[in-house]
Amino acid sequence: MTDHTATAIVATAHASRYLQQLCKHWQHNLTVAFDANHGTVAFPRDARGADHPGDALVTFDAADDALTVRIDATSTEQLAGLEGAVARHLDRFAFREAPLGFDWR
Repeated sequence: MTDHTATAIVATAHASRYLQQLCKHWQHNLTVAFDANHGTVAFPRDARGADHPGDALVTFDAADDALTVRIDATSTEQLAGLEGAVARHLDRFAFREAPLGFDWR
């Protein structure tokens, strides 16, 4: 059950590279599926000691000029935490052009 959703379209010419770097980074301890243009990362409801109603799913879609990030969460706290985590991780991988613009909607 995901009642809390946010999407950001992040302008970058390196969307596919960042998508793959993020997914590879998180696949070591999370459930991840990805290719060059699409990726999903599942964040467990109890990640880092949390107790959210359910798991969250982050979806990445790469285009030539932007990376679309969608977060489907089960609480406002989980959504806010993932917005911050995704932005921090993306900025780390995109250090040459960071900070990237995130306009979560």
